[in-house]
Parts: sequence; structure tokens; C-alpha cells
Amino acid sequence: MTRKLPGYLTAREPVEADHAKVTVALSDWWGGLGGAAGEQQRALLVPRLMFQHFATSSTVLERDGRIAAFLIGFLSQSRPAESYIHFVGVDPALRGLGVGGWLYERFFAHSRANGRTVVRAITSPANAASHAFHTRMGFVTEPGPAEFEGRPVQPDYDGPGLDRLSFRLDLGDSATP
Repeated sequence: MTRKLPGYLTAREPVEADHAKVTVALSDWWGGLGGAAGEQQRALLVPRLMFQHFATSSTVLERDGRIAAFLIGFLSQSRPAESYIHFVGVDPALRGLGVGGWLYERFFAHSRANGRTVVRAITSPANAASHAFHTRMGFVTEPGPAEFEGRPVQPDYDGPGLDRLSFRLDLGDSATP
């Protein structure tokens, strides 16, 4: 890993009890984006099972005993060359300090150590900041049949009306993060 984690943060695998803390963070960090429906949708994206069954491939960062950031990811069981970053959150006060990049690099290292050569992720088409972040991390936005503000979109990716940008990062190249 090339990035350094700020000294006031500690990293560990998540435990089931972190589910409630992350649910609160989802509400706080996204500042009510999308209202009650948006809050519920984010909570449904990070169910308790992620903390029960994907802990070894996920990371929680803490500051003074509080959740400061997290990455929930897993090694695909169906696609043995791939891993998947499912959901990431960073306390808004820590954004821009390399914390998200550190989490991704840790996941890339875990993926490589487990024989994975491809990392996948998705985001909402309207999330320009997420698109920019993934691009900086070396991801390519996969072509899609539609566009949103010049970004290729996979229509109905997660169900009717739930369009997504689909990202791919090839880990096989030593120049890749």
C-alpha cells in the first residue's frame, strides 16, 4: 500500500455490532440525501448479513472508538477472478485526506492475496464525486446503452428505475493501484 492511514485512525475487521453504528453513520454522513426514502434505501444496501458473512474482506476505521469510515467488500464466489466493493462510507470531516483511497488499496491488496485480478463496483449515475473518485483510483466506467451527464449508464441495473454506473479495475497490471 502506498497511502498512509492518519495516526488517529485504527483499522480492523467489522463485527456484527458495527451494523447499528454504520446505520447511524449512513444517516448522518449523507445528510438526509433523498429524504426518508433515501435513508431507508442506503440502510437496505448495508444489511446485518454483510457484517456477519463478509468481515474478513471488509474494513472499519475508528477514531476515538467511533466509526470513522468503512468498506464492505467481498471475494466473488461465482466469479473466482473477481472481487466486489459493495459500499463505502467516510466521515465527511475526513474526506479528501486519503482515507477512502487507503480503504480501497487495502481491499486491492486483499483481492490480490486471494488470487483476484478484477475489482468491480457500482454507483448512482448522479454521484459525480463517486465517479471521479473511482476514476482516480484507476477504475474504468464500463460502456452502457445510456448516458447521464456524459457518463455511461447501465439502465435498471438494480431493478426498474435503479440505473447504475458499473466500474471495473484490472489488478493484473503492476501499474494499477
